[in-house]
Amino acid sequence: MRNVVIGFLGTTLDAGRKRHWKPSPSLVSHPDFPVDRFEMLYDHHFNRLALAVKHEIEAISPQTEVVLHRLDLVDPWDFEEVYAKLFDFARGYGFDEDREQYHIHLTTGTHVAQICWFLLAESRHVPAQLVQTGPPRGNDATPKLDVIDLDLRRYNALQHRFDLISQEYSDLLKGGIATKNAAYNGLISQIEHVAGATRAPILLLGETGTGKTQLAERIHSLKLDRRMIKGRMVHVNCATLAGPDGIAMLFGQRRGYTGQAGSERNGLLREADGGVLFLDEIDELGLREQAVILHAIETGRYYPLGSDYEVTSRFHVIAGSNHDLRKRAAEGLFRQDLLSRLTAWTFELPPLRHRREDIEPNLMFELARAEKELGMRYGFNLDARERYLKFARDPATPWSGNFRDFGASVRRMCIFAARGRITRAMVEEEILRLRALWSEATADADQTLLHPLLGRQAEAIDLFDRAQLAQVIRSCRQSASLSEAGRTLFSQSRNRRTSTNDADRLRKYLAKYGLDWDAAHGL
Repeated sequence: MRNVVIGFLGTTLDAGRKRHWKPSPSLVSHPDFPVDRFEMLYDHHFNRLALAVKHEIEAISPQTEVVLHRLDLVDPWDFEEVYAKLFDFARGYGFDEDREQYHIHLTTGTHVAQICWFLLAESRHVPAQLVQTGPPRGNDATPKLDVIDLDLRRYNALQHRFDLISQEYSDLLKGGIATKNAAYNGLISQIEHVAGATRAPILLLGETGTGKTQLAERIHSLKLDRRMIKGRMVHVNCATLAGPDGIAMLFGQRRGYTGQAGSERNGLLREADGGVLFLDEIDELGLREQAVILHAIETGRYYPLGSDYEVTSRFHVIAGSNHDLRKRAAEGLFRQDLLSRLTAWTFELPPLRHRREDIEPNLMFELARAEKELGMRYGFNLDARERYLKFARDPATPWSGNFRDFGASVRRMCIFAARGRITRAMVEEEILRLRALWSEATADADQTLLHPLLGRQAEAIDLFDRAQLAQVIRSCRQSASLSEAGRTLFSQSRNRRTSTNDADRLRKYLAKYGLDWDAAHGL
């Protein structure tokens, strides 16, 4: 691999003002450390010195290419200015770690510049090792050169800089939404640390519509920004891989497998080489496909259909599911070895009903997205906004489709708002529409929910009472305690009563059907 050094021009030492030893020319004189390219940063005030040092390096080491980069600093001791300009330099530099290895020359430049180099190397914005050089000592005529690995954690005063970078990545994972839910923010912070530190598989669990796909895309962006990957994200909906073409679509196929011209395909695993493979609804994979995908995850190798030779594809894996994979494994529907491989880093996204405080910032996000896609600025009238937020935050509002339902709701109101203003009447219509949609979706499920609890007794319950009881059972299963379920179910009437013992009221209601809390909660 080609050896590349990046460093500042030494305005004092490289000029030979203090001693005959010059760090930059000395660096290329070591026979065991050949330098193929020297990327030298300099201020325009020292243009003549930069050219002189360039010629001196080329004379000492003709095989070394010296590339001068003008980097003007108003104050080379200003931490903010130096870090910002080096950060911009790193973001614009085309690092190629497959063909080149990089080193940062720390000897030249101010102490502030050295600290900034440390930060950029530690955060992998500059994927390089650190090099320290020094003059010959004693009778030894050989200049000193050390490749060093500094532990930046001992520089406690700089930890704030790392925290700022971490916050930037957390904001990226949240899509720029100023979320307030403490549990969700803590989850995102954990994902940021894991995604930026390891290539191990990440498993995202959560109900439909909780944002697993969007989060996977943002994790991919984070890994790209941290230079952990170079390729794109390949989204595989595993539910679409059923049938004879499923394995060929995933693992690829050679023409000899069918003997037909044009039947050869690379496969999605090959397309994910160097990037991220997102296996959405991974529990929909058959056991055979699970075995092959496990081998590919662990070794980076697999056999396309009709091939006698393994193909190599290295990728990071993100898997998603809205089911309990441990339960699937216990039922024999999911391989235990694949489950063990995936669950090292498991994160469960909370549903919208558990993130009521995040509804308002997500409303602003959806309005901004509608403005971008529909080409018009949208907003609520004051009374309309208050009414919609009250409805959306109400514990009785199920949001069964989570953010998928929420985003569609906001989009419908924007489309109906011909002049960009959403009125109270539009909000009332949307509330009725949502309630109708949720009612239709749960009507057929009521009997299925109640039958395991009541047996044939469920068939004798009137349709009106059946729908009410089914909603009570759902609220119980979504709540952590009897009291929480009572507060959710009686949230409107409790404000008009002198007694607010909602738990006792719910207990008596369940007893009418021979049920208790454990049965209703599903324990």
